[in-house]
Amino acid sequence: MIRVRFAPSPTGYLHVGGARTALFNWLFARKNGGKFILRIEDTDPERSRKEYEERILEDLKWLGLHWDEGPYHQSQRLEIYRKYARRLLDEGRAYYCFCTPEELEEERKRAMAQGRPYKYSGKCRNIPPEEARRRVEAGEPASIRFKMDDEPFSYDDLIRGRVNFDLSLFGDFVIMRSNGIPSYNFAVVIDDHEMGITHVIRGEDHISNTPKQIKIYQALGWEPPKFAHLPMVLGPDRSRLSKRHGATAVFQFRREGFLPQALVNYLALLGWSCGEKEVMSTEEMIDCFDLRRVSRAGAIFDHSKLRWINHRHMASLPLERLARMVKEFSSLPYDLEFLTLAVSRLREEAYTLKELASAIVREMDYRPAERVSREEILVVKALEEELSSGEEISKAIKNVSRRTGKRGRALYHPIRVALTGRSSGPDLSFLAKLIQDASARGYTLSPLERLREYLRWWWKGSTE
Repeated sequence: MIRVRFAPSPTGYLHVGGARTALFNWLFARKNGGKFILRIEDTDPERSRKEYEERILEDLKWLGLHWDEGPYHQSQRLEIYRKYARRLLDEGRAYYCFCTPEELEEERKRAMAQGRPYKYSGKCRNIPPEEARRRVEAGEPASIRFKMDDEPFSYDDLIRGRVNFDLSLFGDFVIMRSNGIPSYNFAVVIDDHEMGITHVIRGEDHISNTPKQIKIYQALGWEPPKFAHLPMVLGPDRSRLSKRHGATAVFQFRREGFLPQALVNYLALLGWSCGEKEVMSTEEMIDCFDLRRVSRAGAIFDHSKLRWINHRHMASLPLERLARMVKEFSSLPYDLEFLTLAVSRLREEAYTLKELASAIVREMDYRPAERVSREEILVVKALEEELSSGEEISKAIKNVSRRTGKRGRALYHPIRVALTGRSSGPDLSFLAKLIQDASARGYTLSPLERLREYLRWWWKGSTE
């Protein structure tokens, strides 16, 4: 059975790049009837935070990326890593290193001065194992390094094809630090093997780790999983996506009112495609997903495209469901029936739940702000008179047109400004009915009250 994993580090919030990696693993598992495992890589006690982990789990659930096993925690598996490190020591595939941080820093400086890439000199490689054990037992701090060979090396990547490396540039690397904490490259191999991971799908920034990990697999006599490295998520300037490009954490998009299904849809398009189809349901993405469709080129994160996809998903929702989502998102004090009415027209000009909620509030929160001309104020006054007589608003507007001879913009512009406080917006006839319905519920001023307030405001400004 196919088994994949997502292994975030709880040292920060879930980045959209990490969410995209989780999504591709989840889609691959669901498409192939496999399992999606969640593992928390929390072996950095100084930077790992429980609140980050809780937020990561919450964001994954919100996105609908539910895991089948886990979450497993590396911090609870330390003895397992130490057991395998001792095995490599006993078999001569690893050795104790007593070099201090200061000595290693000197090595790096010499390499830089000579204009060559740094790799560990191997200074402690030839210390007799018996001597090394005596020094460790005497309390001397020591890390454990893996013996890396310098033979030609390559592996087959499911996305990038054959990838070649010059192992002579790597040097022996640390698998266990002197404090007993495993390095990333060692812990991930042990975990993936013990958890039965068959495919490792991750970002291309991990390509350079792959030779080290495969060598550890081989040293322990294990079959490595298949590897697939996804293209990086980039900003519009083609640099790695970061905070300077705007929102990058999943919870930030949630706060902005993006739908989880829309964000998942957009993340799937970052480096993958399903032909010409862009707006998709989760079921359609699962059905279409294939690693062979993943691009090698970096994927540009386009906020405008995300907004467009979110708009399309909002437009496809049943009105009452969207109204419920707006209410849950914003806690607006309006009943569901009224919200459904408001959403039915206002959603056309809104691209997120936040914008839709703001549009509803804007229509309810009446404040005169734009002055019409002296000629136009006569249209407003005529409409106020019609409504005062008890006429229904759509009929009243027709009467004003007949009384004043005004048509088109000359008629509707001053009425819109007086009723809404703005010169543009959704269909005026709908807005008038929405305002009337809202006023009957006590949510805002009635059309007549708005016109009277506007006239007072307008005349006051004219006499000052």
